[in-house]
Amino acid sequence: MITHGELTVRGRIREASNAVLYCSVVHQGRTAHCVYKPVAGERPLWDFPDGTLAQREVAAYEVSEATGWGLIPPTALREGPYGQGMCQLWIEPATEPEAGTPEEPEAGTRAGGAPAGGAPDQDSGGAVDPGGDGTDPARPLLALVEEDEPGPGWKAVAAAEVGEGRTALLVHADDARLRRLAVLDAVINNGDRKGGHLLPAPDGRLYAIDHGVTFHVEDKLRTLLWGWAGERLTDEALEMLDRLAGALAEGAPLATRLAELITPAETDAVRARVRELRHTRRHPEPSGQWPAIPWPPV
Repeated sequence: MITHGELTVRGRIREASNAVLYCSVVHQGRTAHCVYKPVAGERPLWDFPDGTLAQREVAAYEVSEATGWGLIPPTALREGPYGQGMCQLWIEPATEPEAGTPEEPEAGTRAGGAPAGGAPDQDSGGAVDPGGDGTDPARPLLALVEEDEPGPGWKAVAAAEVGEGRTALLVHADDARLRRLAVLDAVINNGDRKGGHLLPAPDGRLYAIDHGVTFHVEDKLRTLLWGWAGERLTDEALEMLDRLAGALAEGAPLATRLAELITPAETDAVRARVRELRHTRRHPEPSGQWPAIPWPPV
């Protein structure tokens, strides 16, 4: 319904860097809520062509669907009240936010969106165990700890300054859902995986949002999910990458769809990243040529 429904703007998420509008969408008697990011509201970036963020968000959704993991909410490129833009299904948080209203949602709760056409009207992605192979869906995903080591069930990211000359260790959960997302980010070359882009849903699934800074031909991977860097990929991930390689072959449906959204060079770069992951069979490590962690991290 996000592709064909009637959009009505209900409010704006003011903390977002680009224009992000909270909307209702009505189609065939059904109502849902979504995020609408008009292309006209995109701020230019020095390293990405102007007016392409919406297409990149949709391309990320298409790749996510091809993995079978369903990590990105349904996303479509469509016309809206302020011109063409991305429209993405609104995901309610697992816990109620402390502030904000439906008309003025908090950016930290849900400040994402995406574009592109042909997205399905249902809310679903791949058939995945929502809890992530036995992980607790209610457990926090990120934390700061005072110890030098992350402790059981956590993966270290980096030391962080917390004021008054003190440091703490930034950690993320050793969670199968996050690990899948780390693989997806490596494939799409996500340059902005922040903590606020992680959305645990009430049903235990994990969704990720804000994928406009993706698919660059150069290595731009910046993420808070470095905890598995250098570790062997799971068998599940390797099997997924084998399927994805086939889906990216010339003339295959995913390759055809990506050709409508990103450049041929960017599609070739996706193929190269998938090929490299299948060859090394390991999670990538920071290259040292680009800041490894986005700013601000949350």
